[in-house]
Amino acid sequence: MSLSDILGMIGGLALFLYGMNAMGEGLSKTAGSRLEKILEKLTSSPIRGVLLGMVVTAVIQSSSATTVMVVGFVNSGIMNLSQAVGIIMGANVGTTVTSWLLSLVGLQGDNIIIQLLKPTSFSPVLALIGVILIMFAKSDFKKDVGNILIGFAILMIGMDMMSSGVSGLAEVEGFRELFVMFKNPILGMLVGAVLTAIIQSSSASVGILQAMCLTGAVSYGAAIPIIMGQNIGTCVTAMISSIGANKNAKRAALVHLYFNIIGTVIFMIVFYAINAVVNFSFLEDAVGVAGIAVIHSVFNIAAVAVLLPFGNAIVKLACLTIKDDEKDGYEDEDGETGIKALDARFLEKPGFAVAQCKNATVKMAKLTRKSMHLSIDLLNEYDKEKAERVMEIENTIDHYEDKLGSYMVKLSSKTLSEHDSQTVSILLHSISDFERISDHAVNIVKTAKELHDKKESFSEKAQEELKVATDALREIIELTLKVFENEDVTLAAKVEPLEEVIDSIQAELKKRHVKRLRNGKCTIELGFAFSDVMANYERVADHCSNIAVCIIEVKADEFDTHEYLDHIKADDPHFDEMYKKYKGRYVLPE
Repeated sequence: MSLSDILGMIGGLALFLYGMNAMGEGLSKTAGSRLEKILEKLTSSPIRGVLLGMVVTAVIQSSSATTVMVVGFVNSGIMNLSQAVGIIMGANVGTTVTSWLLSLVGLQGDNIIIQLLKPTSFSPVLALIGVILIMFAKSDFKKDVGNILIGFAILMIGMDMMSSGVSGLAEVEGFRELFVMFKNPILGMLVGAVLTAIIQSSSASVGILQAMCLTGAVSYGAAIPIIMGQNIGTCVTAMISSIGANKNAKRAALVHLYFNIIGTVIFMIVFYAINAVVNFSFLEDAVGVAGIAVIHSVFNIAAVAVLLPFGNAIVKLACLTIKDDEKDGYEDEDGETGIKALDARFLEKPGFAVAQCKNATVKMAKLTRKSMHLSIDLLNEYDKEKAERVMEIENTIDHYEDKLGSYMVKLSSKTLSEHDSQTVSILLHSISDFERISDHAVNIVKTAKELHDKKESFSEKAQEELKVATDALREIIELTLKVFENEDVTLAAKVEPLEEVIDSIQAELKKRHVKRLRNGKCTIELGFAFSDVMANYERVADHCSNIAVCIIEVKADEFDTHEYLDHIKADDPHFDEMYKKYKGRYVLPE
């Protein structure tokens, strides 16, 4: 084996690993928050979980990444251990797709179709298409597709270089003797497990084994134990990820480990017991790249088929290993799961992390709405428990703002798609507005408590007027929540006209209340209380307007709130139309 062969093998290995990483990152970025939608369809059905695990892993080309996400889900309370089992099992099957793609390297024959399927034929074409997309495409999605194509091309070129580099090893006696040693099941498993643990990718270690197979020195007897060990070695990533996580998350990592160990032990015992009786002759034959893919797939599919009915038993085994009295899941009365979902593990899949931030902020927004509704109700009938509830929600919302802000600062340093980048920008601008709305809810509670303590109440006329303003406020809060949740620019344009109507109502009510004070129909204390309530209403409407305008401006790739508001109020006929509509809906009593 010459020096050039050694350098070719090292260079090919480097390109292979880089290409696999680049392709995986490109696929994850393109999938983005779609992974969230896929995983949201989880049910208690283990089969559904297996299918989802297969799909997600096939998309991102990494069972390790899928399992790490599952550990994050369990740590966050998004799913329980029973749901995690199916996903983990499905991930093991999904990862076999990579070995089938890599088996194209071993295609032999002069047929034109076979020649076209060989990586040396199509990899340069894919690389060229990828470069063109990256250089000339305007949309981020097309650029991401370009990165996927280049990653796949580099992966295949690296595999081809590695295969060419190791071809000289076929003549080296020590290399052939090495693989004879690996026929020992225990030694072969250890080698496979250690190699996979080092590079933290079973797909990559299987690919390296496939390249070695092209020398003709690797027999089925040596390959089978190594592949079994590779399935155990891939658990290292999830085990490392579970460090510092809660006990349920550690159990999820153990479920992955136990599944692979139990599956491997059962397979090895059954296989070698039958071999002792039948004496499989093919174990001495040289295995090809397609043979490796077959072994990899058959083992993982068989392991899932055998162990899926015993998923709950594996969960119990993990719970016995890590004992705890905690419930398997989380209470979520105040939306605390939204905060727990901001798991650092998800930062490695930025598109998915953005989806978690959006979900958490939507929960924060709904808590804000709940706080406002409770505080408004207290103006009519004060209730100490409801008042305390508003204060509790305010603390939760403050916690949301702190955690979301810190998490999204870290997320902003990652490579995001254009859509995800816009979403993060909207979230960063909006969380402070939602928090301020909650503050105004607290202010209203304080006013309600003051009225209750002094045994005072607004006049019947003032209550009728306040009801009109309250109805308008409730609508703008509901409208803003829909706008925010769906990032709906069309609906967002309806928020500012309503905010203007609320401003005009506040101004008119202020005049009327001053008049009542002059006529002695209202006390100074009630006058201050009424003014405070209306001032808080106006501020809440302002924050709703800020959120809506932020969405409109970010989507238009601009951000100048004052310029936008000046423009629509002066030149937009749609604004005038909506303003008149709202004005007619919220008419103050004479």
